[in-house]
Amino acid sequence: MEARIKHMDWPSQIGDDEWKEVSEGLPSKEEPFIWKYVSGREALIAQEKKQRSDYAFRQSLSPLATRACEIVSRIRDEEQRTIWTGEYEDFLAREAGAHVYPGMMFGLAKERMEKTKLWKIVRNMPKGALLHAHMDAMVDFDYLFDVLLETKGMHIYCDQPLATKEARDGAWVKFRFQKKDHVEGNSIWSPEYEPSAPILLTKAADAFPNGGRPGFISWLKSRCTITCTESCEHHHGVDAVWRKFSSCFGILNTIVFYEPIFRLFMRRMMVLLLADGVKWVDLRLAFAFRYYREGSEEPDKTFDGLFKVFGEEIEKFKASEEGKAFWGARMIWTGLRAMDTRKIVEDMDACIGIKLAYPHLISGYDLVGQEDAGRPLKDLLPELFWFKKQCAQEGIDIPFFFHAGECLGDGNDTDQNLFDAVLLGTRRIGHGYSIYKHPLLIDMVKEKKILVESCPISNEILRLCNSVLSHPLPALLARGVACALCNDDPAILGQDTAGMTHDFWQALQGWDNLGLAGLGSLAENSVRWAAFEDQTNAQWLQGIRDATLGTGVRAERMMQWSVEWEQFCLWIVTEFDDDAEVSDEGVAI
Repeated sequence: MEARIKHMDWPSQIGDDEWKEVSEGLPSKEEPFIWKYVSGREALIAQEKKQRSDYAFRQSLSPLATRACEIVSRIRDEEQRTIWTGEYEDFLAREAGAHVYPGMMFGLAKERMEKTKLWKIVRNMPKGALLHAHMDAMVDFDYLFDVLLETKGMHIYCDQPLATKEARDGAWVKFRFQKKDHVEGNSIWSPEYEPSAPILLTKAADAFPNGGRPGFISWLKSRCTITCTESCEHHHGVDAVWRKFSSCFGILNTIVFYEPIFRLFMRRMMVLLLADGVKWVDLRLAFAFRYYREGSEEPDKTFDGLFKVFGEEIEKFKASEEGKAFWGARMIWTGLRAMDTRKIVEDMDACIGIKLAYPHLISGYDLVGQEDAGRPLKDLLPELFWFKKQCAQEGIDIPFFFHAGECLGDGNDTDQNLFDAVLLGTRRIGHGYSIYKHPLLIDMVKEKKILVESCPISNEILRLCNSVLSHPLPALLARGVACALCNDDPAILGQDTAGMTHDFWQALQGWDNLGLAGLGSLAENSVRWAAFEDQTNAQWLQGIRDATLGTGVRAERMMQWSVEWEQFCLWIVTEFDDDAEVSDEGVAI
């Protein structure tokens, strides 16, 4: 007769004699029906994984790459046990009162992640192409602000005195070149400062009331960065952090787009990208600023001069010894979705003019700005169809690469931008954060070969999710959606570099189903969906389908990336697998 456990109030305890009788009745894990259950369970999991977008990539891994993936998984597990544990809570408690765990908030984890073995591995990974990056937020501020202070003739001005902390935290601050050094007049930090009067920047920086020039640089960084505290304060909501985010661009645009600074900015950006394993970048830039040529106090009337420099610096870097491995860059022209019809049409017309003058530099068109606060795509249909008609009349094609679904909505106008983006023929979707809520759209983007440009750290810092652990990208990968990792606005978001290692590291550490193979698939996707050259829709889709079997630029660069991937895997096995020997053919034995 089977033993029965007597009913007892909790907490209860089974006596030793009774437990012996009960335990003898427990089935063994080796029982056929348990084994059959476990086998069925594993088969179900394996069946689901066949639907993943990275499944084909995993199936094609070489023995060497397979070994490298195993090593990285081992290192990841080891670091989760030894680094991302309660042993280090005292360190973070001093910083922000946080607990330590794998996949914790980026701002709290950044300093520690950059010291890990996994960071060294991801840093060395060939990341292919960066498909979603806003140009004016791409260069580290330590470098940019040093250049700003060293550039002769730069002045600072404001519409009010910066005499109080409140003014310094929120007032309108801009920079501009002036031929004459304005050293007279009241300090910008004084209540007697005359609003909008230019003050020589070096003089103002040295006179900063809290620490002189070092204090000035710290203050300017705080005005141009979403701080760790700001990113963690989710209770303030999305709109509040977007107000700070937008204000950063207003300051940066008055720094970056003076020609001498812009040239140095361009080179620094490409140096940082290449050092991080990024060989191509599809940049976005909203042209809501003025561009100044070297030595000029008057802005250009068009952006012809900017694009001339843009193209020159790319070719100069590619021709240098340092940049010979860099593939290049193009620009997705971005209008501001909050503008009225006349301004949007004028901006579209300017885009067409630059495309005619510099066809190799313009790769597409997009609309940017906070989606919740801007006009939805359905409201912009007249402008968008006019734009397409004008392009056809000029004999050019400027495809769409729309931001869409960068929101928490479910069925509101912002969320439904995803439907319009797909219907309007977008080739990629920027962010696509809310698309996981739309099963029909998921099927459509798969069918139409539309890639999602995912930016996990950006989505976290702009308060769409509280950490990488709650990001929806794993759901898209599981459903077979093609995706790529991107960094969006790394300087403003506190990454201090133009590279993508932070986003790659967060994904690898945060998601158990990804692994190095999944990370490799995301990088390969970035090359497959990059806008290397002008193509018709048919050519674009054919190139994506053909991949390395094609004959164009895309196929050639995908093959180059594949070689670099194998070299990277060999480096992992050589560097981190103490038990393996590597044959002359590069295979772990």
